[in-house]
Amino acid sequence: MHIRDKLAGAKRTKQATFSFEFFPPKTEQGVQNLYDRMDRMHDLGPSFIDITWGAGGRLSHLTCEMVKVAQSAYGLETCMHLTCTDMEKEKVDEALKEAYKAGCTNILALRGDPPREKEKWQAIQGGFRYAKDLVKYIKEKYGDHFDIGVAGYPEGCEDQQDEAILLDHLKEKVDAGGTFIVTQMFYDVDIFLAWVRKVREKGIEVPIVPGIMPIHTHASFLRRANWSNCHIPDSWNEALDPVRNDDAAVREVGKGLVAEMCRKIMDAGIMHLHLLVLRSQSGNLMRTADEISYTMNLAQATRMVLEELDLASPNGTPTKKALPWRQSLGLNRREEDVRPIFWKNRNKSYVVRTQDWDEFPNGRWGDSRSPAFGELDAYGIGLKGTNEQNRKLWGEPRSLRDLANLFIRFLKNEVQSLPWSESPITSESDTIRAELVDLNRRGFLTINSQPSANGAKSVDPTFGWGPPGGYCYQKAYLELLVSPRLISELISRIEEAEDITYYAVNKAGDLRTNSPGDGPNAVTWGVFPGKEIVQPTIVETISFLAWKDEAFRLGSDWARCHSNSSPSRHLIDDVMNNWYLVNIVHNDFHQSHGIFSLFDKLEVVDMDQPTHLHELTKGDLTNGTTNGHFVNEHFTSGHFTQGHPTDGELTNGHSTVLA
Repeated sequence: MHIRDKLAGAKRTKQATFSFEFFPPKTEQGVQNLYDRMDRMHDLGPSFIDITWGAGGRLSHLTCEMVKVAQSAYGLETCMHLTCTDMEKEKVDEALKEAYKAGCTNILALRGDPPREKEKWQAIQGGFRYAKDLVKYIKEKYGDHFDIGVAGYPEGCEDQQDEAILLDHLKEKVDAGGTFIVTQMFYDVDIFLAWVRKVREKGIEVPIVPGIMPIHTHASFLRRANWSNCHIPDSWNEALDPVRNDDAAVREVGKGLVAEMCRKIMDAGIMHLHLLVLRSQSGNLMRTADEISYTMNLAQATRMVLEELDLASPNGTPTKKALPWRQSLGLNRREEDVRPIFWKNRNKSYVVRTQDWDEFPNGRWGDSRSPAFGELDAYGIGLKGTNEQNRKLWGEPRSLRDLANLFIRFLKNEVQSLPWSESPITSESDTIRAELVDLNRRGFLTINSQPSANGAKSVDPTFGWGPPGGYCYQKAYLELLVSPRLISELISRIEEAEDITYYAVNKAGDLRTNSPGDGPNAVTWGVFPGKEIVQPTIVETISFLAWKDEAFRLGSDWARCHSNSSPSRHLIDDVMNNWYLVNIVHNDFHQSHGIFSLFDKLEVVDMDQPTHLHELTKGDLTNGTTNGHFVNEHFTSGHFTQGHPTDGELTNGHSTVLA
């Protein structure tokens, strides 16, 4: 979607919107940190983001890659900066081609700063001298595909301080095809508003987007103001100087100062704010380990400003969702509206594995045999983080009890991710959290779930999605890892139950199911005024088998975070190599807890045994049952039968299956 249309919508509705600006980092770890930050800040609800272009185009490949990831994997409407610095037409053409292929429809056309080794900016042979020339070229090559933004300078720029000349240049850029203006950062709102009046007097009517830099430390605040040559009001210095050595206090005071400036901007009728999330004093990147802390602190300062303005959702989740999962804005994917539920917590992986599809499901799920899901060795599919980071995050489990406790900590929001879930558990799970904790405590490792919903309004903060006036429904769903000693008993119970379907598969591909066919089973749907029923989330055979490969691969990657001789590696490998991945759907959406009764009195025994002892007892399996204790009115020592008890124990009428 074009930025000018988003800005027009904000002005028409008088609803304030905001966007973020990011710089491409210079290290691989920095890139991953910034992707994680983008992912989290998506849920604050930015209207768009933009990604800057390195001086001289040295980071051009990374800029293009980040645009692709942000647009397709994170569903962020993205504006790509493009400069004239050291860029001949061939490089510009390549950058525009990559942006187009990524689904990007917005470009910020800039002359750019000179490379660090040069004092003055110079055009290169075969390149562009002025931003207006770049704007014209983009319009000639791509017509109206790209919305083209240009830069505005309320307080002058490095090599030009004459306001009249700068306004003439701005008019030329807009006349060449620029459709919105993004300003240099500023802190004096009176100077900015006076400049806006002069821009309008010049006959320039396109939207103006003010560049806002939140304050996270006193030193960086002064450094940026000096670098951008922007005036600091005396009242700001008076407020910040007394707390200059206390970063937390600086952020708190700065939050109020920046928020008050933003209110004055919105009172003047400008309803969009562009917040600069990562920028250094030179326009280049931070190069040390401090980059991580720096990014986190500035992101925190940004969130604080948005919360002060009441523009951020209070619980960090999107206030409006078009679908229950995050949409991709990649090329040809904007109309996609059906996905398997298995990738609910691994959105980027699903996008990567389906990126080569020619068509994407719209209105119905087709046959996923063709085209096939992508291979597992593609970037972005495997386990994130280094071995050391993952050991620190998930510990070094030595027993099934340790594993179960890790999953329980995730359910209690004490751990922020698992190999199969890249983000924290959401409030949707609150209604079934206690049951999930209990299952894990008994040795069933849950990796995905959703409670049922019966006609929740589309504006409901937990279950709602889609346009206003609609109602949302979903079936109860549970996905978990099940011990081979309990799988047959669990399947027997499922097949005796009404309205419940399942798939169970191990790493070797031994698939069991009671599904009536390979077709999709909708587990989420919505009813909206003037629209056909939307069924955005499904369960079906082929995609589950594709997910199976990924799920067991993730577990194996986790095991390899530990040394060959580590008990943790043997434990996790044992689970991956022998346990079953099971998904269960309760097809009566009126039933909120019907799935959990299937597990009554079932539990894994000897969960506290060290790995090597636990491995000694595996394999004593007869028809899928174990030599564990099954205390029930249908019991045989080690074997579950449909007959009468023999050699078993009956204890106070309570039945228990132990594996």
